Amino acid sequence: MKKFFSFVLSIVIVFGFGQNQELDTRVEAFLKKNKSTWHNLNVPYEDGKILYDLIIKNKYTSALEIGTSTGHSTIWIAWAMSKTGGKVTTIEINAERQKEALKNIEAAGLSKYVDSRLANAHDLVKTLPGPFDFVFSDADKDWYKQYFLDVHPKLKAGGCFTTHNVADGLAGDDYLNFVNTHPDYTSTIDRTSRAGVMISYKKK
Repeated sequence: MKKFFSFVLSIVIVFGFGQNQELDTRVEAFLKKNKSTWHNLNVPYEDGKILYDLIIKNKYTSALEIGTSTGHSTIWIAWAMSKTGGKVTTIEINAERQKEALKNIEAAGLSKYVDSRLANAHDLVKTLPGPFDFVFSDADKDWYKQYFLDVHPKLKAGGCFTTHNVADGLAGDDYLNFVNTHPDYTSTIDRTSRAGVMISYKKK
């Protein structure tokens, strides 16, 4: 009987049964309305959807985002967290961008699923306790490897580390080679958008 209820709960989480339809409608409307206006270092719509799908599929509940910008990817991650019962900690170094991001997150109705930090990620990522089961890295590209090294011990087995701008050359070949050959991860690249998202699962 316990196994049956566990199975039903999984179905509820994956397909969103029993979730707040009003919130879904609100977020969908906000994302569609602003689909072509996300600039200022934000991800394209397609990549936001990739992050959302990964979280829902794997039922992740503790996310870290390195590089909020004005909140597009944060909204996708937080929306997924609203369905899994989780929360995302997101870091932004620029006060104006963070201020705009907070307004966007509030407008989408997702504030309670977001812990926004105004800080230098170089320092903060090292001190965050974790653990995390989902990470999205999209800040300064020359620091990608260090972010990965800092988060690695805090990422749960079976967790997912995602990296943006890996198909357009911005992430750099050194970083890609480092992650692709890391013995603790299995990595692929989703090239739906020109930017590309590297999806790296930590082995169990």
